[in-house]
Amino acid sequence: MNDAPKARRVKFARLIHRYLIWQHRWTGLLMAAFLSVVGITGSLLVYTTEIERLIDSQFFAKPQPGSQQLEMGEIAERVEAEEPKIRVGYFFRNIPDTVLVRVLPRTDSTTGRLYKVDFDHLYADPWTGRVLAHRMNGDLSELRMNVMPFIRSIHTDLVAGPPGALVLGYVALVWTIDCFVGFYLTLPLTRGIFWRRWGTAWWVKWKASGYRVNFDLHRAGGLWFWPLLFIFAWSSVNFELPTVYDKVMIAAVSYQTPADMLAQFQRRSNERPKLNWREAEARAREVVRQEAQKNHWRILRPGSLAYIAELGVYSYGVQTDRDLRANNPDTGVWIDGDTGELQHVFLARPTRLGNTFTNLIIGLHFADYKGWQSYRLLEFVLGLLITVLSVTGIVIWWKKRRVRIMTRIASRRRISVQTQPARTDCHR
Repeated sequence: MNDAPKARRVKFARLIHRYLIWQHRWTGLLMAAFLSVVGITGSLLVYTTEIERLIDSQFFAKPQPGSQQLEMGEIAERVEAEEPKIRVGYFFRNIPDTVLVRVLPRTDSTTGRLYKVDFDHLYADPWTGRVLAHRMNGDLSELRMNVMPFIRSIHTDLVAGPPGALVLGYVALVWTIDCFVGFYLTLPLTRGIFWRRWGTAWWVKWKASGYRVNFDLHRAGGLWFWPLLFIFAWSSVNFELPTVYDKVMIAAVSYQTPADMLAQFQRRSNERPKLNWREAEARAREVVRQEAQKNHWRILRPGSLAYIAELGVYSYGVQTDRDLRANNPDTGVWIDGDTGELQHVFLARPTRLGNTFTNLIIGLHFADYKGWQSYRLLEFVLGLLITVLSVTGIVIWWKKRRVRIMTRIASRRRISVQTQPARTDCHR
């Protein structure tokens, strides 16, 4: 009698396990093509700068040993003087021999309309401010210089714009849930000798049959890299389905959404601020210095500068000893474009746990993790692993499906033989 409740629990656990296997199988099949594409393109994007050096060297300036690079504000002013129909949106100093600049068309004062400009990014020489190359992101007529932006577009929206991004967002959401399902399915159903049974799930039996090796690769690969697989899945939800990400994070931890942060600012469009680029950079640098002194940071180097005309603020980012990322700054300030008054301070490790976690997973997603130089190689391998997990999952499904089909055929043949009338000998 005492064994009855235990038997019911075991039966229920087996039913749950069977259902989750079914769910894992079909969601995996539905996601396989998407995850394979995202995994391969993600691996390539890890080495964007290196690949672009090989494809098109015009993006990069010739190094000038002994010469000091220009300040960001001065580079911005020289770019705008050379290209009067555009205004600088933002740019980063995370590559030693070039400055990537995002540009926007200015408004023509005579017509009130935006100038027609056939590029949205340009590269500038950090020593002279001279424009090195123009690029319209994703324009395949500029095939050689747009190889990596095209790969990025495949990775982020399947070259389909917002609809493609939405599809990948739902794939990422299902992938996040399936991370937990897949992990659960590696656990033994019985509690006895749990660790011995579960320990086998972490290793590949290379001398076993081809099917067993394939199965072990799928299971062990998912286990060893589970934390990063989850981080990639959940950070992708942040990029592609931010409303879903925000709702979950608010429910789980202390978290401020970007929308809530922006709601603090009065939208005041101002395309031509009173402070020019150099004045704004000098003012922002002083504000950051004061904040660093007050909060005990150590400023390492400037990282980014931008003007957000829709809000009328300059954005200035710096690398500090508190940053989580190695190349793109987590720390910075917004100042008023007319007065230079401090509007907002961005911290690498905000007081809200959810925002610190978000900064961390964004850095990990972009292979930009401070203090771990080999992480880029790990992420390159991880992108390929995502493809391997998808392919091995398909192989497992196909093998099991084939066995089920063969079993069904054999069963029908046995039934047919059993129901066939006995043969009579007419000559007897």
